[in-house]
Amino acid sequence: MFVIAKRDDGQECQTFALDGGARPESLFVFINTHQNIRWDIRRLPALPKSRKHLHQILEDLPDDDPQWWDKARADYFIKQLSRKHEVLSKLMIGQNAFSYATAFRRVRNGKSMAELRTDGIAGCLRTPRGGSGRQILFKAGQGKYKVRLLTPRECARLQGVPESYIIDVPINQALFGFGDAVCVPAIEWIVKHYLTPVAWEIASKKTEPLLLG
Repeated sequence: MFVIAKRDDGQECQTFALDGGARPESLFVFINTHQNIRWDIRRLPALPKSRKHLHQILEDLPDDDPQWWDKARADYFIKQLSRKHEVLSKLMIGQNAFSYATAFRRVRNGKSMAELRTDGIAGCLRTPRGGSGRQILFKAGQGKYKVRLLTPRECARLQGVPESYIIDVPINQALFGFGDAVCVPAIEWIVKHYLTPVAWEIASKKTEPLLLG
């Protein structure tokens, strides 16, 4: 979530949230139930539809690539799944075609648990500090499954970094750089539809030239 503030110029503001996909329901409700805050809500266009799913950003690593975990480590991952997510994993394993899910390890009731996301969307990319922050890839189908971490290139693609960008640092450093970062296309959308219009409106009200960064 991005919260943007500007100096109050005393002008009349739109204080109630407007419908639109750019503001999730929880934020929509918060704004409209906290009118003690001086909001200046702007009308935003519909968000662009996602054009890619998880499988489209994955590197095609052979089964013997060392980045895939060995059987013992993969089996341990399966044992960490909650009952609900264990059922999901078995459904994926039983399919005729391979499918993919991402996973995080989280502490639930004092115990490390793994949770799958199977909707074709990757979860939040975090930094690799404290191993639970690394996003895991689960590949399953035809009675088999494999497990590994997302690669730096896959993380770069999720963040909208072009293929021409050279990643020439150790994996942990690369994951630290892409984790907890901002997605380039998302920031471009915010700049185009929010920040730039606000900046020009502020500049147009000034009698002196305003340098815009």
